[in-house]
Amino acid sequence: MKTVRKTITVTQKQSDWIKSRLEAGDFTNESEYIRDLLRKDQYQNSEFTITKALIEEGLESGVSEAGIPEIMREVEEKMKRDGRL
Repeated sequence: MKTVRKTITVTQKQSDWIKSRLEAGDFTNESEYIRDLLRKDQYQNSEFTITKALIEEGLESGVSEAGIPEIMREVEEKMKRDGRL
């Protein structure tokens, strides 16, 4: 993957935090730490987008006539079909 050099400005407190993470051995350099933060943010954003879409789907589907036990059974069956259970 092609890399692009970026320059960022952080506060002294943030710089100290990054340094502490490096000294703890969590990361080998500052770039590795920043890339890790970016990956986590990308994952979190994708999870948010998926959750938002599922909420919208639920709202658009309207009110169910089914009771809670029936709904739970349907969810369980769907999760089994999808391989999530």
